[in-house]
Amino acid sequence: MKQQRLQKLIAASGLCSRRHAEQLLLQERVTLNGHLAKLGDKADPELDKISVDGRVLNSNTETRVLLFNKPAGVITSCHDPHGRVTVFSLLPDKLCKGLHPVGRLDADSRGALLITNRGELTLRLTHPRYAHDKTYQVLVEGKPSPLVLSSWRHGVMLDGKTTLPAELELLQSHPSQSLLKVVLREGRNRQIRRVAEQLGHPVLDLQRTAIANVALDALPEGCWRALDEREWTPLLKITKPSMC
Repeated sequence: MKQQRLQKLIAASGLCSRRHAEQLLLQERVTLNGHLAKLGDKADPELDKISVDGRVLNSNTETRVLLFNKPAGVITSCHDPHGRVTVFSLLPDKLCKGLHPVGRLDADSRGALLITNRGELTLRLTHPRYAHDKTYQVLVEGKPSPLVLSSWRHGVMLDGKTTLPAELELLQSHPSQSLLKVVLREGRNRQIRRVAEQLGHPVLDLQRTAIANVALDALPEGCWRALDEREWTPLLKITKPSMC
């Protein structure tokens, strides 16, 4: 097997993301064949012994990817020091070993969340240099005008930087509330809620319905299903640079 950079091998094992693996190397927590490893080192996982914090890396871990329909009020985290319900509280204990959430979905929001042990997949779906669609159904107060919808589509100033263009479709509209379909290609902190508030139409409910090609469809809230390789493999092929 061709040699690969250590951070890529560590991430592919499911231990952590590639960025975190780089930090482990800088913190001198990785050894290669018994010697301290450094950033830039390469190895062949079939021939070389890679250890992190003294534990040998298992490069043969089977990739696992779950699609979870997160309910509102649940924290996107492995553990919560305040004792709040996390996504892992709702999964069988035997299933959780080695898994971590891909990105975040704030506590008040619900819908599609990917959980995996594949660090490379986490990188592809969370690093700004890759572009992928995230689709939401958003219930907002009032009836946004065509001008408001146009502003949202073209980008709104947030934290001193304009948001990337978004796809927006008005699905239902009433004087008191409206249902929108929003497709984003970036993921700033609570972005949809903050933009909607800024435009005068606060969010009443927010559900993520799809991440790239993976959609919730009929998956009940609070439930999960394992993705097969045909579903998660296309996520690794996301290479289009983002516009930010």
